[in-house]
Amino acid sequence: MAGSALNDRAESSLITSSLLGRIGQAVLRPFREIGARLLAALWLIVAVGVIMVSPVFIAGLSKKFALIGFVSFVASAMLLPRHETDQALPSALEPASPPIPAVAAMRVLAEALPDPVILLGPGGHVLFRNAEARTLFASLREGSHISSVIRTPEFLDAVAAAPGLGRAVTVAYAERVPVGRRMAATVAPLAGGGEDAAAVNILVLLRDLTEIERINQMRADFIANASHELRTPLASLRGFIETLQGSAKGDPAARDRFLPIMAEQASRMTRLIDALLSLSRVEMNAHVPPSDLVDLNDVLGHAKDTLEPLAREMGFKFEVKRFPRAAIVRGDRDELVQVLQNLAQNAFRYGPRGGEVRIEAKHIPSIGRQAGRYAIAVIDNGPGIAPEHLPRLTERFYRVDVAASREKGGTGLGLAIVKHILNRHRGELAIASAPGKGSTFTVMLNEARSISPERDAAAV
Repeated sequence: MAGSALNDRAESSLITSSLLGRIGQAVLRPFREIGARLLAALWLIVAVGVIMVSPVFIAGLSKKFALIGFVSFVASAMLLPRHETDQALPSALEPASPPIPAVAAMRVLAEALPDPVILLGPGGHVLFRNAEARTLFASLREGSHISSVIRTPEFLDAVAAAPGLGRAVTVAYAERVPVGRRMAATVAPLAGGGEDAAAVNILVLLRDLTEIERINQMRADFIANASHELRTPLASLRGFIETLQGSAKGDPAARDRFLPIMAEQASRMTRLIDALLSLSRVEMNAHVPPSDLVDLNDVLGHAKDTLEPLAREMGFKFEVKRFPRAAIVRGDRDELVQVLQNLAQNAFRYGPRGGEVRIEAKHIPSIGRQAGRYAIAVIDNGPGIAPEHLPRLTERFYRVDVAASREKGGTGLGLAIVKHILNRHRGELAIASAPGKGSTFTVMLNEARSISPERDAAAV
């Protein structure tokens, strides 16, 4: 209790001292201002004093009038406003404001950056890391050494050399743990190199290059595959045309044999170009989720009408089952029809002639906060697909059997288009297959949660 009373008295004494100090500063501030004004006009006051004293001794002017004039001038000097340049200069009578610490300013700047930023001391110990860096390196703490999370020799050498080098250096390195990724680190000293390099802080700016490099590789592969797919039919067409223009110019049998092949190659190029344009359109709108309300029963009905003639032509038994009631999702009707068409056409293309393809629909009720889902499965009794191929089926131009796919008119882009359309619709594609047991491609879409039932009913 006595100790508590002493602490209270000490705290009260500190508060009183602080209050008295502030009152004293408030009282002295006007006098400091007057002193500053007089100091700024000191040379003028001396000059006027000399001028006032001179008539007293030379012309016998009354000392009383001279003193009154001099005092009036000094009073005027105190009342005159100070010039802007004088106000900008630090006064000898006022304490200078403390500068903002460099580390504090760097913290504010680093938190505003979208990339991970780490501020290191001269020895490589962490002084600060922004929110992105804290997310990237959960185990990194202030005071720990940067080598605890980044052990790449190239990076650590750049950190060690940065103070003496006096300029920014960028190094790229790969990480395999906890996940594989490619990173670029820009290491920059916060002062030029020199004798005091040992006391220089170091700024580290990190960029994740994994996604950029993946996209660049996909783009390169896409261009290479598309060029190859177009080059093959073009070479065939060119060869047949040169033959018909040359040695077989007047040969009706050769013309009758070559023209159907040329027409098929032209159709193949047309299908490929159409698929490329469709994929391009889907990718262009991939970041914009659809907002229209669509009844999946309408999509199933349209798919049935368009696919039944193809099924009859290829000798397939084709069956489409609908949902027992309206199945409303937010989507693009034409794109959802294209999804079912691509999946069914694949089943027709690779299944045995006279086989069976059916489309089944099922509603999965909501659980808690999770919205209900609609599942549409395209099921065939074809040859099936080996397990090692399943993860790559939705890649562009990926085929289980390249020769068979080309022979049957496949472009290698149908499932890639399906994947991108479902990504835009926030849906999923599940593939189940085994050799000799057929395949099932299941489309999963979220049930629409409507705010206005009347508006939804009008929309569909």
